[in-house]
This record gives sequence, structure tokens and C-alpha cells, in this order.
Amino acid sequence: NDLPKMVAFYRDVFGFTDAEPERAQSAPALEKLTGIAGAAIRVQHLRFPGDTGNQGPTLEIICYAQQLPREKPAANRPGLRHLCFTVDDVEAAFSAVLAAGGDSLGDVVRTENPRAFNHIVYATDPEGNILELLNKTMKPGA
Repeated sequence: NDLPKMVAFYRDVFGFTDAEPERAQSAPALEKLTGIAGAAIRVQHLRFPGDTGNQGPTLEIICYAQQLPREKPAANRPGLRHLCFTVDDVEAAFSAVLAAGGDSLGDVVRTENPRAFNHIVYATDPEGNILELLNKTMKPGA
């Protein structure tokens, strides 16, 4: 819904950088590709933190002129559910998400499995996309 707000969120909270300038697009090919009559978008590609090359994957944030209502985020809804970010400090990253307009989806938890100790929280970005903030400490010998 708000491309500048979403781009700023991922830049400020996670350190993404611009991969290319923002652009607008509307064409018969876009309508055909998406199946949306009169499709028109604004799009910004962001380079992942630490990626200094020009060939890596990008986070593509798209704002359609034609918006459908969004359902409330749920971790168990089918499809692509969340982006996971490995962070040094879960509480600090969670606070940064909340301060930048994100929201809490669940509580901060600590778990253990045979290979690692995990410190995790699920949150959402300002438009309700689910984010996992994870700090994983591998056990000796794992």
C-alpha cells in the first residue's frame, strides 16, 4: 500500500540497499502476466544486507494501483509465509521492527534442539508480512 514506507522499513531495520531506482510499469504484458486488467505497479528492488555484488537476489517490493483487501497475517496460512532474518540480538531487532511500524505476531521464545539453541520471535512488517527474527547458537560438535 505504501511503497516508500516499506522500502524505508527494510532499509532502516535490516540494512537493505537500493539495487536499482524505483520504477513504474503498466503495459499489456503486465496485464497478461498478472491476469489483472489495467495492471499498474510501482516497484523497488533492494539488495540484501552485505551483498556488494550486482548478481545476488533482491527483495522486490511491489505496490499495485489495484489493491485487494488483505487478510490478517497467520503463521499457518498456506503459501509463502515469512522471511527469516538471522540477527545478533533478537530483542534489539524486535524493538527496531516495532519502532519502525511493524507489529508483534507472537512472543519471544527460546528453544533447544539436538543441534542448536534458538532465540526467536515472529513479527510483522508495517503491511503485515510475517518476519522471523532468529539467533541460533550451534551446540559443540553439531
